Amino acid sequence: MNVIKTEIPDVLIFEPKVFGDERGFFFESFNQKAFDEAVGHSVDFVQDNHSKSSKGVLRGLHYQLPPFAQGKLVRCVEGEVFDVAVDIRKGSETFGKWVGVNLSAENKRQMWIPEGFAHGFLTLTESAEFLYKTTNYYHPQSELTIYWDDRDLNITWPSRPLTVSNKDSNASLFSEIEF
Repeated sequence: MNVIKTEIPDVLIFEPKVFGDERGFFFESFNQKAFDEAVGHSVDFVQDNHSKSSKGVLRGLHYQLPPFAQGKLVRCVEGEVFDVAVDIRKGSETFGKWVGVNLSAENKRQMWIPEGFAHGFLTLTESAEFLYKTTNYYHPQSELTIYWDDRDLNITWPSRPLTVSNKDSNASLFSEIEF
């Protein structure tokens, strides 16, 4: 597994070694020991989620407040998405900064988004199926959303979304949130 560092040191991209032939392909999608070594500490995942979205659907930027904050290991198993992590850790050197990467069924990359980050993605293909491994259970009362097109964050999305939920359209501005 190739570990790629991003501009935000705690956000990592995992690129598997894929073995392919005329039958198809095989790759190890997760290895706890290798993952823990890459992130520098032990991580326990407690929940897996799976979503499907149509082209142009934007989901996010979501996060959960402590003690229900979630770390996420995400990947796209069908289609392609532009995936974004925003550092919302007050006092962090990269507070308010974001990282964006294309995740696809083709490149098989995964992105590690630690606790203390907001997360969202935009579907780039006709449809996309997206998997999340999370370090904490979903807790709707602790979930908050930052407006996806916030000027302070200035995220460079590859295109304008076609569909955004009411919750995500009416999200808080980054400057209005107390972290």
